[in-house]
Amino acid sequence: MGRFSGRVAVVIPFASLIAACATSAPPHRPPAMVSQAPARPAPAPGATQAAPAPVPHPAYKVGTPYQVDGVWYYPQEQPDYDATGIASWYGRDYQGKPTADGEIFDPSGVTGAHPTLPMPVNVRVTNLENGRSIVVRVNDRGPYVNGRIIDLSEHAAELLGFREQGLARVRVSFLGRADLNGPGLASVADETPPEIAMAVPAAPVKSVDVGMLPPVTGIAVEADRPVAALPTPVEQHVLPSVPEAADGQVIEMQVPAATALFVQAGAFLSPSNAAYVASRLRAAGAKVVSGTKDGRPIYRVRVGPFQSVDDADAALMQVEALGQNDAQIVVDPAG
Repeated sequence: MGRFSGRVAVVIPFASLIAACATSAPPHRPPAMVSQAPARPAPAPGATQAAPAPVPHPAYKVGTPYQVDGVWYYPQEQPDYDATGIASWYGRDYQGKPTADGEIFDPSGVTGAHPTLPMPVNVRVTNLENGRSIVVRVNDRGPYVNGRIIDLSEHAAELLGFREQGLARVRVSFLGRADLNGPGLASVADETPPEIAMAVPAAPVKSVDVGMLPPVTGIAVEADRPVAALPTPVEQHVLPSVPEAADGQVIEMQVPAATALFVQAGAFLSPSNAAYVASRLRAAGAKVVSGTKDGRPIYRVRVGPFQSVDDADAALMQVEALGQNDAQIVVDPAG
């Protein structure tokens, strides 16, 4: 089961540069679903029965679409995921409970929850306020609070330097599928899940007879040209890449000197589509901001900038009240 804490922000790339707040108590999380078991005799008077500890059963999963508080989420493979937003953290109230992919949550681990990424995967999370960056293992679902992009374990928030504040502006970048039995990345052989690789059966292979076609009468055929021998290929030496692991190692990343929060209602390739959405959200102060993505023009509908998370949350609620339910909070360099 994933964690429940409200609504979620949809992702955008980092070119648009920024989780349930844990300053006091983590958000509500429903109990894990369990299968029905046959009734057992009542314990003898005075006897106590300790609940059995959950057993981890990690498994790679993408997941099916699901709904929380009237909002639909669509898990999918997202190898190009690179987004900014607000991170939060969750901790000891969930210790020992199953995560959405069958692992057991440990607040001292370097893990996180995301509403739509497959699990488990490794992502790099960078705190855009101080430049601290770590690799995080995503193995749970959440957060569901308006404008939050990722929920981190307590220890991960501590490593990134925002445990006391509860929230931080972050960048989240996909690295790859995680090893089920360790913190590193999965091997190349494991990158394609069997359920996907085997979805379409291979075509049967049969022997093929090869022969020369008879010459076509009345057509002049050019004689074969001599072909020079090709040079011997140069042997290529590829240096092995160092897999990035969710091992708690903190590195320093270059980040903007100052950032601002924006409520983004959408990003469009068509300027007329962007203008139409902006006109619907005129009461919230929406405007079209032009930019580029993958070398092509893109038009983003935004409200802002804001410096306070509370102000951005209020603007997000206003945009959603106007009918734009897939709006999100993003972070970009200020100015």
